[in-house]
Amino acid sequence: MKKEHVIPNFITIMAMFSGFYSIIATERGNFEFAAYAILVAFLLDGIDGKIARLMNATSDFGIQLDSLSDLVSFGIAPALLLYKWLLMPYGRLGWMAAFLFIACGALRLARFNVQTKKISSKFFIGLPIPAAAGLIASTLLFVNQLIGNAANFSISIGFVFLIYVLAFLMVSNFPYFSFKKFDYHGIKTFNLMVIFVLVIFIIGLYPEMFLFLFFILYVLSGLLLSLLKLGKVGKTLEERRI
Repeated sequence: MKKEHVIPNFITIMAMFSGFYSIIATERGNFEFAAYAILVAFLLDGIDGKIARLMNATSDFGIQLDSLSDLVSFGIAPALLLYKWLLMPYGRLGWMAAFLFIACGALRLARFNVQTKKISSKFFIGLPIPAAAGLIASTLLFVNQLIGNAANFSISIGFVFLIYVLAFLMVSNFPYFSFKKFDYHGIKTFNLMVIFVLVIFIIGLYPEMFLFLFFILYVLSGLLLSLLKLGKVGKTLEERRI
């Protein structure tokens, strides 16, 4: 391993530690701390790849380590949190939903590793596992903000099936923006600064609501992109018939 690989891999290990801490916090019944730990892992996971690219320190070792870290932080940790928080009363249906989330997350990561150098870096194929975990963590924080204690929140069995949907989205072929190559050229610098200020303002006022809406919109964006793609294909076929 080269020296320049140490820093991004260290950040990846820290993301894994955050996921492990989330598991410990969940076992102790500290669901709020567990959710925050998952979000910290989400932040670190986004940083390590960018630093690796900036330092020209990307490697196959780093890719595999990142996937192992993701499985802990965004697979096992959120699944256990969700099971302890909401799914336990549903017995086998509940723990199978938690397992399916982990299994589909592992499949998603394996497919990503295989396709990394074969597909466009502008899009992910299937819902990224960090986003799925982020939705679970932000939902708990949002509910905790609304009712004061998320542990007292009870749900209908319909929510359990939504977890199955989330697992399906990870192994689906729906495209999701990767934000690895975001084009800033069409945006004026001043307007970009105004957007950043507004985002910081909203996060400062309603952090739980902002995070919840962000992950919800991102999850739905893959479905919207697929619909737009189908619309373009249908329009092209009609034009050819004419």
